[in-house]
Formats: sequence, structure tokens, C-alpha cells
Amino acid sequence: MAMFDGCEGNAKTWVLEEMDCPQCGKVLEYYTSRGRIVEEVTCDCGYVLKAQEPVPMPVKKEG
Repeated sequence: MAMFDGCEGNAKTWVLEEMDCPQCGKVLEYYTSRGRIVEEVTCDCGYVLKAQEPVPMPVKKEG
């Protein structure tokens, strides 16, 4: 079943994503897998992205 390795393997791969912290605006980097955050990330201001939370929706910047 080697022909299916690529399809299933992609779902297990972590993806590096970025978002602006909703409290201070600093860029946060986090890994996701299957639409969930893999590891907890804490911003310097104290905002926390918890592990296993769904991926946050991007916030549109006004300007």
C-alpha cells in the first residue's frame, strides 16, 4: 500500500503558522496538525495558545 503513504503522511506533518497576538500585536509562531495547535505557546504579554485548541481564525488588520 505504498501508493497511499503520501496522503496519510501529509495529515501527520506539523505545519508552522503565524498570527499576531490579539493582546500586544507581536507575531506568534505555532505548529498545527489536523487543524489543532500541537504545543502550547505563550506570548511575552501573557497571552496563551493552548495545545489541542482549534487553529485560531486570522484577525484582519484595519488600516
